[in-house]
Amino acid sequence: MVILLLALLFLAGAAFLLFTFLTAYGDFTLMSKKHVKPHAFEDKVVWVTGASRGIGEELAKQLAGLGAKLILSARNEAELERVKQKLKGKYAPAQVQVLPLDLTAGEAILKDVVEKAESFFSGAGVDFMIHNAAYERPKSSALDMSEEGLQGMLDVNVRGTLSLTRLLAPYMVKRGSGHFVVMSSAAGKTPSPGQAVYSATKFALNGYFHTLRSELCQKGIKVTVVCPGPIRTTEGRSEKYLSSPRCAELTLIAASHGLKEAWISNQPVLAMMYLMQYMPTLGLYVIDQVGPKRVEAAAQKGDTYSMGLLFGKTKSP
Repeated sequence: MVILLLALLFLAGAAFLLFTFLTAYGDFTLMSKKHVKPHAFEDKVVWVTGASRGIGEELAKQLAGLGAKLILSARNEAELERVKQKLKGKYAPAQVQVLPLDLTAGEAILKDVVEKAESFFSGAGVDFMIHNAAYERPKSSALDMSEEGLQGMLDVNVRGTLSLTRLLAPYMVKRGSGHFVVMSSAAGKTPSPGQAVYSATKFALNGYFHTLRSELCQKGIKVTVVCPGPIRTTEGRSEKYLSSPRCAELTLIAASHGLKEAWISNQPVLAMMYLMQYMPTLGLYVIDQVGPKRVEAAAQKGDTYSMGLLFGKTKSP
């Protein structure tokens, strides 16, 4: 009788874990943190790049509601002003500064931008740097990427982001505190057929910022690398994807609790990330089976995240 009871308890526990995994929206550590840590962003200076739309705009909204002092950057100054006015109207008296930024610019220009950011709010300095800006990611085969697209993606996703970090970090080190929040991607944890260069840039960010943390953690610098899967950033995109507001919320939860890395995604992408992390040979085998079909699905504007790709099927979004 006791053995039967234990077996039933074991099966119930296994079923619960399986259900939790199948319905997960992130890695288990992130899921254990239900809310943004109280006062984590209150009166803190938070600099958000790519803040004119999508996840960046959602981050700005939620940070304003949490009492942060915001610096909003993107290339489109008019759109930044739109976001600023929206925030000031909803979260008065929100403290918001607009700082246009082109990550393809040279070091001298980026240095000037960093100096301006540090001078805002009576020279308080940047407490959180949220690297959210990213180059548009076209879906095509690895060999079809144009030289222009290759250079643009490397400049924005890698060179510009790393240069901005290299110029800002010394100010944080001097103060003995600072936190970089990096919007990477699931494509930075697992190969992404149809997005080879984009995937390469996200792998580069993961490597750089995890190394940066290890070098500067004893000097008060924190790093949170966030790896979202498919996110619904525009109307009409599949409802099964997580929404931008939810992605932004989970990002701030991860950062406020000081998580070093956080995965944000529904299935099946989350399962692939775990597979690549703990059983890479099997994970790469699955990727090889999906690769050509995923490129084909992208060309047809189909669902590149469908489980049906394993069985040779493509679906419309």
